[in-house]
Amino acid sequence: MKHALSILNFGHTGDARLLAEIAHEAEAAGWDGCFLSDHVCWPTGEQATIASMPDIDPEPTVDPWVALGAMAMRTERIRLGTLVTPLPRRRPAKLAREAATVDRLTDGRMILGVGSGLWPEEFEALGDESDRKVRAAMLDEGLQLVNALWSGESVSHRGEHFRAETAPFAPPLQRPRIPIVVAATWPVKKMLRRAARWDGVFPLTRQGTSLKPNEVSELTRAVSALRTTSEPFEILCQGKTQGDGGTEDRGVLESYEAAGGTWWIELRYPWEASLDELMSRVRNGPARA
Repeated sequence: MKHALSILNFGHTGDARLLAEIAHEAEAAGWDGCFLSDHVCWPTGEQATIASMPDIDPEPTVDPWVALGAMAMRTERIRLGTLVTPLPRRRPAKLAREAATVDRLTDGRMILGVGSGLWPEEFEALGDESDRKVRAAMLDEGLQLVNALWSGESVSHRGEHFRAETAPFAPPLQRPRIPIVVAATWPVKKMLRRAARWDGVFPLTRQGTSLKPNEVSELTRAVSALRTTSEPFEILCQGKTQGDGGTEDRGVLESYEAAGGTWWIELRYPWEASLDELMSRVRNGPARA
């Protein structure tokens, strides 16, 4: 099982230089990946209450793609990417360019995590589509278009939500594409079927919490039944460890690995830990089973 950090792109980690330093320290400490969230704004006040999120001051907030470029220049081995980019809020052509650029800048270390977006309030605040069903349809169509734009071939696409008539884009280094990990709510079958068509799944419960090991086992079996290829498929498990390599940490990680998890995503929210505490956790390295 591989180990990665998940870092939010706002608050005390909302700075591209700092994120580049964190990625550099993470690589030196033996982490396998460093992923960023992709928020433009954070629900505050009444919106935060509606979204069941802490009412915090999110500023400063950094663009994750600019930050990933800075992180790429300070690292040589560690995988970099987003967990997750709400594709319905993005122009697929621009996202395809950004991800391919990061992939080339990292010599093929990019992983693209995508989803339909978590809180309608964040979309409403900026005039973006907030209807969940419409965003799900935009995600499916957008993924097909991004994949086509990465092919190195001319693209002619006229869909319900997106259009593209373009000469070939310079493709990413990774072939046949940059790995795509899709966020899914467990046990929603439609979301799992979507993820199974791509390269990995990042599952959460309906309440937005991490899956327990027994739920990961069920998800692993469900994915196996849906997959039509023998190509590798990543199952990302998210949570927190003490980072001391003790019995408790080893037990947690062993249970998730036995359940089918291929990545352990160590999450630290800015309202739960200071920057000093975060850096200490980064430098301690992953708590491997």
